[in-house]
Amino acid sequence: MSRELRSRGDSYDNIEPLFEKIEALDASDSRRETLRGELIERCLPLAEHIARRFAGRGEIFDDLLQVARLGLVQATDRFDVTRGSSFLSFAVPTIMGEVRRHFRDNTWSVRVPRRVKEIQLTIGPTVEVLAQRLGRLPRAKEIAAELEVDVVEVTHALIAGNAYQSSSIDALAGEDNQNTPLPLLESLGAEEPAFHLVVDFMAVKPLIGELPERERQVLMMRFFESRTQAQIAAYLGVSQMHVSRILSRTLRTLREQALRD
Repeated sequence: MSRELRSRGDSYDNIEPLFEKIEALDASDSRRETLRGELIERCLPLAEHIARRFAGRGEIFDDLLQVARLGLVQATDRFDVTRGSSFLSFAVPTIMGEVRRHFRDNTWSVRVPRRVKEIQLTIGPTVEVLAQRLGRLPRAKEIAAELEVDVVEVTHALIAGNAYQSSSIDALAGEDNQNTPLPLLESLGAEEPAFHLVVDFMAVKPLIGELPERERQVLMMRFFESRTQAQIAAYLGVSQMHVSRILSRTLRTLREQALRD
């Protein structure tokens, strides 16, 4: 995960204790609503990251941001901290599902078979359920098993989710700082440069957890603690060449498993 996202760990990765505080309070305790508001506010940047990822597809960014924030509120209210999974692993697919539903419900422009549409409508809620159960984003075959449909149909439905409304690049889509209407071409948003790292990290996280202790320790020290190979070698009492071989073998294994899944 990028340094920028790790620096915000208090907002994302370490937010579960706040859920536990809320859960411990009586339902009538006024502090529950105060803590809930604090929790949502701390996670607002996550909603903005996701909204920006969908910017430039014919929808006004402010609308996407509102939809993403609605998804964040829903994720906050639905998250069950007692299951032991992280809030981030549940919130990301929930918010992204809400934004995708916004496009799906308002902007179909390509003719899609009814069967594919029906499956596509069920994918969002299914991803939320599986993400809560598994503690990570589900794979296509896991979604298919949950829905009891063929994995090919799930794949088609996921692809169909991109059948959004096409818009002219000359259409007015926003205003500049002087309230002058701007064509879409001049107001296209850019994807958050580091956001894809969140999804990548969530995809590889369960694979890291399955590594042998030594390989996982070397990987964590190198990429999460930013230690050099020489420092790792000195800590473990082995040669730097041995550390290099461990890293190469481990990264190759993770890459192959991630691509295969």
